[in-house]
Amino acid sequence: MKRVALYLRVSSEEQKLDLQRDELTRFVKARDWDLIEVFEEKMTATKGNRPELKKLLTSARQRKIDIIVCWKMDRFFRSLKDLVVTLQELGELGVELVSLKDNLDLSTSQGKLMMHLLGAFAEFEASLIQERVRAGVQAYRKRHGKWGRPKSIDSEAIIQLRNQGLTYRQISQKLSVGHGSVHSVLKKNFFKEDNGTR
Repeated sequence: MKRVALYLRVSSEEQKLDLQRDELTRFVKARDWDLIEVFEEKMTATKGNRPELKKLLTSARQRKIDIIVCWKMDRFFRSLKDLVVTLQELGELGVELVSLKDNLDLSTSQGKLMMHLLGAFAEFEASLIQERVRAGVQAYRKRHGKWGRPKSIDSEAIIQLRNQGLTYRQISQKLSVGHGSVHSVLKKNFFKEDNGTR
């Protein structure tokens, strides 16, 4: 007999889980499966740290369950990427997922096809994000001419130029570093801020 765990989630403390629990329990009984664990969560899906979901996945990794049944996919997953990564792990563990309201049963061939389609969509989404990042970098370079970490400050050069009598502003312009950085280096090296020579 298949060992089943239910995962129920609502977004806030005020909401009730009764509807999900009743429908999922009836579904499991109709299939003649063995309901062994119920995990209930009252928090938004955007929170990465969902304790009950972690316990559920631990049970799956320990091979205590064969099937996870949830009410809807959005109760379980935060994003398409999260969905694909989790489904891949469950597949490797031999744990099937059923989403009642989405009519998704990964124990069937149609469900497995749906999983491959979701994987393709997640890849597509990732490539779109990469394209947006590249476009953003190019736009930034056009406006500012530079990209990446700011260059490191040459403290010795700042001190040498100050010893030669250059003002803070002159050092800043000569080395292409901020006025504040020049001040910070010289302050650390015991130079006094003096009478208008900055």
